[in-house]
This record gives sequence, C-alpha cells and structure tokens, in this order.
Amino acid sequence: MIGNINFVSSFKKANIVSITVFIISILFILFKGLNYGIDFKGGTLIELRTDTSTKASSIRNSLNSMNLGDINVKKFGKDGDYLIKVEQKNIKNSDLIPSIKKTLKNNLNSEIDFRRVENVGPKVSAELLESSIIAISLALAAMLFYIWVRFEWQFSVGSIIALLHDVVITLGLFSLLSLEINLSIIAAVLTIVGYSMNDTVVIYDRIRENLLKYSKISISDVSNLSINETLARTIITSVTTLLALLSIYILGGEILRGFSFAMILGVIIGTYSSIFVASPILKFFKVSSKTLEKDEQRIEP
Repeated sequence: MIGNINFVSSFKKANIVSITVFIISILFILFKGLNYGIDFKGGTLIELRTDTSTKASSIRNSLNSMNLGDINVKKFGKDGDYLIKVEQKNIKNSDLIPSIKKTLKNNLNSEIDFRRVENVGPKVSAELLESSIIAISLALAAMLFYIWVRFEWQFSVGSIIALLHDVVITLGLFSLLSLEINLSIIAAVLTIVGYSMNDTVVIYDRIRENLLKYSKISISDVSNLSINETLARTIITSVTTLLALLSIYILGGEILRGFSFAMILGVIIGTYSSIFVASPILKFFKVSSKTLEKDEQRIEP
C-alpha cells in the first residue's frame, strides 16, 4: 500500500538543506541587495544598433566620459545590437538622447541607430516597486486564505511556508547572480506562486483523502503514499512546463530571458518544495484523521 519511493526518509536532510539555502538567500538579499532594473530604479533604457566591429567596452568608455551615473551595456540579440541602461544624473531628459548620439558617433566613428528609448522617472519607479511588493504580498495572503478555507490550518501553514521558501530562494539566486529585477521578473514571481500552490494543493488533497481512507496509518506513511500517487502527474506537469520555458529561454531573445530563467527556477524549486517542504510540515504538526474529524465537527452547525 505504501508507495515505492521512500520520500519521508529524506525529509530531515531536505529540511536542513532548505533552511540553510533559505537563510543564505535572505542574507544575500539583505546585504548584497537586488539588482533593480530601470523599472524600479529610474533612468533611461536605449536599444541601439552599430557596426558589428563595435565593442561593448568602447560604448561603455564613451558614456562614462559623460558622467551619467551607473551605466550598463550588454549585447542584445544580433552582433552590433546593444542594450544600454543609464542612471542619468546630470543631463536633462530633453538633452540626453542627442548628447549620447553625438558622443557615440564622435568616439566610435560609426553610424548609430537608436531603435528604442524608454524613460522612467524616480517617482514612477518607486511607485512600481511599491506596487510590486503589494502584489506579491496580496497573492500570498489570498493563497493562505484559500488553503485555510479549503483545508485545515496546518495545511495553510505548510503551504505559506512553501510559498515563502520558493519566492525567497528565487530572489536570493537573482541576488547571488546579480540578475536584473524588473516588472517581468515580478510577473514571473507571481506565476511561480500560483504554480507552486497548485502543486502543493494536489499533494495536500491526496494526503487528506488518504488520511480519511486509512485512519490507522501514520501521517508519515500517508504522506509517502500520497506523494507517490501524485508523482507521475507532478513529473509530467513539471517536465512539459520546463520544456516550454527552455524553448523561450533559448529562442525568445534577451527580453524574455530573465522572465523565463526566473520561471525555470520557480518550477524546479516549487516542485521540490511541494514534496520536501509542504509535506513535512504536516508531520511536524502530527496531523491525523482525528485532526480532520475534529475540524469537520467544528464546522458543522
């Protein structure tokens, strides 16, 4: 009756790894910080095309001479295409683009084609950051409320811990790798919350069914059985999602790379947390069929 893979035996080791990585992620976020993009920091984003012989270092050196503040230059798509992010400290918006064009043409001796220009003011960027934090917080709160209504409070605690685990570790990896945080990454984080919750609910629903069905079996054995029964579904869902995300990451271009990378991390971490974070919480609280019966009696009028 018990499943083939003994997941429960790995719970303790997995929890130690999860707690360690979670704490390290928090330390990276607090002390190294996140690499906010133009959306949250304010400034100007320029997509330009030059001769294929032009190097990113040459563009960076030319712009550094203008004293614009922080400057980020990286290849974007084909050879000769670059994405420039400028903090823009000492030049007015109306003078910025003509000044950059003139400086690059003079220093690089190359034709410069500005294909896209975006400006975000500091007030707007601060509001976007605040709205993003509120959106993630509300999503977590809504998920917590749903699980509290759908299951018992022990399940709610397990699901919210798993969600926090996924979000914090994903952001910690972005901090470690100095990857840019922009609005598309916030969208990815919100999607990760939904994906992880869906996976957790599937396992929790099976655990609840089996607790009522096998009242004499311990929560450890019920968790093991339930995880094994839903394992095929979990693997198929995760693999098909990862295949789609890998295609976007490889073929979708630079704009979608950050979003797809965040989603890939989220799917892997979310699948792991549903099994090795959410399920052990029920064992910690010693959930049993009696727990479910008491809760049903409390709800009945």
